[in-house]
Amino acid sequence: MPVTLKDVAKRAGVSRSAVSRTFTDGASVSEKMRLRVEKAAAEMGYTPNALASSLTTGRTRLIGLVSNNFHNPIFLEVFDLFTRGLQDRGLRPLLVNLSDETDPAQSVRMLQQYSVDGVVVASSTLTPSFSLAFRDARLPIVHSFGRHSSTPQVHVVGIDNVECGRMAAREFVARGYKHVGFLGGPEAATSTQDRIEGFLAELSLYPDMNVTHSFAKAYSFEAGRQEMNRLLKAKPQEAYFCGDDVLSIGALSAVHDAGLKVPEDIGLLGLNDMQMAGWENINLTTIRQPIQQIVSASIELIVAMLDEPDRYPEARLFPSSLVERSTLKPRV
Repeated sequence: MPVTLKDVAKRAGVSRSAVSRTFTDGASVSEKMRLRVEKAAAEMGYTPNALASSLTTGRTRLIGLVSNNFHNPIFLEVFDLFTRGLQDRGLRPLLVNLSDETDPAQSVRMLQQYSVDGVVVASSTLTPSFSLAFRDARLPIVHSFGRHSSTPQVHVVGIDNVECGRMAAREFVARGYKHVGFLGGPEAATSTQDRIEGFLAELSLYPDMNVTHSFAKAYSFEAGRQEMNRLLKAKPQEAYFCGDDVLSIGALSAVHDAGLKVPEDIGLLGLNDMQMAGWENINLTTIRQPIQQIVSASIELIVAMLDEPDRYPEARLFPSSLVERSTLKPRV
């Protein structure tokens, strides 16, 4: 039989309420009493029941970790960092898959059923309406990898995707490309919209540049491969900013299968710098998104909101940088 709170109280020679207070954050208990109870609990192998504790404190310490793009390997890294980071803070992540979900209200109801204490939306493709719906339901909310705004309505942590588009364009100009393309993710995604906005705006400063754009159906390997195969049937551009590493890797596969070389025939530039991008057989030149910092800042904010749910929304923006590998020709 599992050891109960009553058993620990008997062993320590104290009341059950004293044991309960010892294992309840913020509860009043003397240091002498705490040490006495903890010693008895350790000797008996007692572990507090988190569910029972939530009934006492009104907090489950569950944090909904919401995303919708499980086809993109980058989120294996994102989820690993989030789950470990939340657990290190004594919180319990509840992973929620909102792929193909279009109704924010349904998502809110789902998470309310689990009595989560807060929500982290880890997605650049879910519309802002989801974060706003959680906010309106009075759930502490942080949108990681969300769209930057100088006047955010919820906490947003991420990068300046418009600037990333400009950065990609400047790299193409510096390397002497004249015919370039944007191969983005889903057209409706705010990350795609912002990246192409910056890309086209920067290249508009160079009238001699020939620029095209197209969109993949998803941020996935197969979608990137499919779109590049379509582009290769016509006269392809000299280089493509794929707007995401997994799209770039799909495009790279299509280019190689067509008997062409990268970067000699077609240059490719990604975004994210996920672990796979550095594999020797890929070696993708990419724009690095500082995922570790974004996740850490998101956790810091959601933890702060548990004690201060009306905290004024802020946007935390992290700079991106180029990671030079071998899928673009050298600067001229």
